[in-house]
Amino acid sequence: MAKSAYIKLVPGSAVSAITLDDVKRHLGEYVEQTSNTGKQLDWDYAGAAFPYTIETRYDSEDKWFYLKGTNPLYKYIIFGVGEEQAEGGETVPHIQVVLPDGSTQGDTNKGNELCKYLARKLQAELHLFNGRVMYFNPRK
Repeated sequence: MAKSAYIKLVPGSAVSAITLDDVKRHLGEYVEQTSNTGKQLDWDYAGAAFPYTIETRYDSEDKWFYLKGTNPLYKYIIFGVGEEQAEGGETVPHIQVVLPDGSTQGDTNKGNELCKYLARKLQAELHLFNGRVMYFNPRK
């Protein structure tokens, strides 16, 4: 059964809206950071930290893209953007991260890691795959 995590851009987040291009850009920054760490360690850390390629299907209509694993330990992670209605009637933009049926434990671990990175970067509220909530936004 597919599992989803949500990165919600609540009031106080670093940005108030997000696009797929923004998500791809943030993932590119993640790869660059891990690559720089690998250079310092003299090891291909970027390949271990991000064992995926970013793929887009022609019928996705700029609503989602997926990460395709480059080795047998990783298969797929799907990223999409959208909005949902909050209790006060306002719309809350979010990033949805989906682990489709057949995902591996490696996909789950990398999905959690990437969700935490994005939520920390965007100062957002993260609803993990297991239902727990992590707050990276400044709260009063």
